Amino acid sequence: MANRLAREASPYLKQHAENPVDWYPWGRDALERAKKEDKPILLSIGYSACHWCHVMEHESFEDARIAALMNDHFVCIKVDREERPDLDQIYQLTVQLLGRSGGWPLTVFLTPDQRPFFAGTYFPPVERHGMPSFPRILAAVADAYREKRGDIDLQAREIADAIVQVTKPEPKPGALGTDLLARAAARLASRFDDEHGGFGSRPKFPSTMSLDVLLAHGVLAGDARSTTRVRRALDAMRDGGIYDQLGGGFHRYSTDERWLVPHFEKMLYDNALLLRLYVDGSRVFADERYARTAREIVAYVLREMTDARDGGFYATQDADSEGEEGKFFVWTPDEVRAAAADDAELACARFGVGHEGNFPSESDGDSAPSSVLSIAKSIPDLAVAFTTAPSDVERRLEVARAAMLAHREKRIKPFRDEKILASWNGLFVSALADASRALGEPAWLAAAERAFDFVWRVLQRDGRVLRHAKDGVAKGPGFLDDQAFVGCAAIDLYEATGNGDYLARARTVASTIRAHFMDASGALYLVADDGEPLIARTQDVFDHAIPSATSKAIELFARLGTLVDPELATLAERALASLAPAAVDNPFGLSTIVLLADRVARTSVDVVLVGESDDLLRATYAAYLPHRSIAHASLTGSSPATALADGKNANAPAAFVCRGHSCAPPVSVYRELMRLLSPERDAATTP
Repeated sequence: MANRLAREASPYLKQHAENPVDWYPWGRDALERAKKEDKPILLSIGYSACHWCHVMEHESFEDARIAALMNDHFVCIKVDREERPDLDQIYQLTVQLLGRSGGWPLTVFLTPDQRPFFAGTYFPPVERHGMPSFPRILAAVADAYREKRGDIDLQAREIADAIVQVTKPEPKPGALGTDLLARAAARLASRFDDEHGGFGSRPKFPSTMSLDVLLAHGVLAGDARSTTRVRRALDAMRDGGIYDQLGGGFHRYSTDERWLVPHFEKMLYDNALLLRLYVDGSRVFADERYARTAREIVAYVLREMTDARDGGFYATQDADSEGEEGKFFVWTPDEVRAAAADDAELACARFGVGHEGNFPSESDGDSAPSSVLSIAKSIPDLAVAFTTAPSDVERRLEVARAAMLAHREKRIKPFRDEKILASWNGLFVSALADASRALGEPAWLAAAERAFDFVWRVLQRDGRVLRHAKDGVAKGPGFLDDQAFVGCAAIDLYEATGNGDYLARARTVASTIRAHFMDASGALYLVADDGEPLIARTQDVFDHAIPSATSKAIELFARLGTLVDPELATLAERALASLAPAAVDNPFGLSTIVLLADRVARTSVDVVLVGESDDLLRATYAAYLPHRSIAHASLTGSSPATALADGKNANAPAAFVCRGHSCAPPVSVYRELMRLLSPERDAATTP
């Protein structure tokens, strides 16, 4: 029999609907039952594309004996972290406060009043590699709750109090100087892997926001070592197995330091952040490979992750297919030969597919070893090895790549979570709008506008953005990241199109944030003031896989402050002054705050485009500008961006470039505008 999760919209919750566990979704029914029966709560949090979530479900939640232990001793609650980031944030902190590493699946034991007293992540069904078995954990927790209740209640109170303290960082006012970026970049550089690119060792994540800091510092300070490091990371990720060499798009992270073997889930937010980074790479380095990577990311999302009816972007694509992680993506030499025919040997050499394989299979038996595709040999090396011209190698590889992709399409595809999350859609709309102008792809801009229109039409109520939609049905509540990411997307669309309606919507969202997510001191909270009361009203200050909600709200205020309302700029500056010292000390966790603080200290480069000129718009987007605002005005000076465009008019299309409170004379030629927007000029005018 299906359990209660069968009635939920979340694909992740539905995946557990046939478990013998008596699952509840988070809500009144479960919480009231726990209080009435004085039972501890077993809270399990995960998401649909999570490989280890699937493993724990198969090993434990589908096991009748283990399910009976859960049902007898606990009220069992399943949560989709993508629906409820507020719950995930609170209870991830429990694991960290207990001295363990967080992650998913997250397993937390709570008192009936929601206070956590024990937590972990994945537990195996039997003791393995020094890990206690899940049945042993269940029995021990149930026994402790029954026999040592006083100790349990004390620990729960202490952990709950610590969560409140950890999620409300004490403001430490500091000066916003232009030295902040260099100091933060130096700290980031100390953990850069110069051999393989990226930060740290294994597992290795893209750390996109930290690369953004290095790139901005490298360009603005003329620091070739920083820009070289960014280029090393861009090349290594693009050539590695973390990148889907056939279908485009990036997997979640690499299990090794070489970017070779990934966990195979694909997340919309990773591809949004990496799309923007590769577009910036194409601007800074004038490297067509980075532009091509950006094009392939977009092609993947538009092909695989876009709702054909409404245009919104889906959340995730699973790591697993046919019960195995990566099976859809890996190859044997025989499979390459079946797909690529005469070009198979060349394709195997290019993508590193050999008889020894590089991917450990989860299946039993004597199946041939498989390989994750990566760029194993360069075009010049292949030209020498196959005694043919490089241009012929490239042509044949494109034929082989297309044939392999077509062959792969016949395989059983990984599950796709078709939730349309407001925050992640905001991230991708922003990146797509920027990329469309930078790479001259008007169809991308149309796709970005269509997705935003869906979000605003379906996921917005009275100026407040809801959390997500599934099958056209909206569900909330929306959190600070939903408001802030959608608000910033509206500004990006205004800058790309000149349509003042987008700017008005961004202002509406900013008003919502001030009214419901900000307190009198200026602190920003993840949950609205009228949201569900939990054990803590948390702040989301630190970047994790995506920029923090606080940082994007500050970005929204800063950009609107430049364009329309200086009061919002003051709010942004005040918030940044309180966070800047911590950001310099911990740039890995506060990279977005570092960049915003530098924006305030250095001031943005502001471009007012008067009249319509494709050349001037193209020049504005061709330049790499870490801190930029774009306003559009008619020839008479009329503009919705009143604070920036006021008084700027011309007899013919022209561009005004302003830094601080100083504007250069208007220019009307592409080359002149590019000269005014050069990084050298920006660095030279730093106060």
